[in-house]
Amino acid sequence: MFLWVSEHLCSGRYSSFSIEPVCTGSLEEMSYADVYRQMHLEGKVNRKAFKLAVQGYYKIDQRKRDVLTLIDFSLPSTQERLFVFDMEHHQLLYSSLVAHGKNSGENYATSFSNVSGSYKSSLGFYLTENTYQGRNGYSLILEGLEEGVNDCARERAIVVHGASYANPSVIRHGGRLGRSLGCPAVPTHLSRPIINAIKGGSILFIYAAQSDYLANSSILQSEPLSI
Repeated sequence: MFLWVSEHLCSGRYSSFSIEPVCTGSLEEMSYADVYRQMHLEGKVNRKAFKLAVQGYYKIDQRKRDVLTLIDFSLPSTQERLFVFDMEHHQLLYSSLVAHGKNSGENYATSFSNVSGSYKSSLGFYLTENTYQGRNGYSLILEGLEEGVNDCARERAIVVHGASYANPSVIRHGGRLGRSLGCPAVPTHLSRPIINAIKGGSILFIYAAQSDYLANSSILQSEPLSI
């Protein structure tokens, strides 16, 4: 069972939020299915998650780069579930393990939050920003684009970074990846190349088969695109 709570304020005060239509673009000649086939994603990437990621990607005017990252939390931490796509040349650039927040679940992430101190992952669409060198090493700031879903990401210090607990060797010893304080943490040897590939205004989408989010996403709820 998936649990999603609409939390408007980072402090933890609950409130409802209104959904407003967003401006949309076009799929520029190719449908999502064409791109899916061209990238040879069958058997590698969840078709529904990819379709939603592409749909949102073309609706977000703030994007500055033709790069899309999908994190698929319908998959367990023992499987590669972070995918980086070059949307201009239709290529899969990276496929990687990624950790979820420690209070989101064990091997599967099933509970999500937008509240500081929850130590949970947040769903939805993000815009990547600049990098910095922090206590987790080379890291990438994320700007949550969905009010009440992930817009407290910056205050919560939700960033992409490398972590030893996200390395494949952890699975062999513990049966699953280690977990973060809410950040999408990747294996240490992939952190710099992945961050460099997606920094500076690309779109990142964190997906789970979670009906409340999918029905109320301010970016996904209106579907004028034919994909």
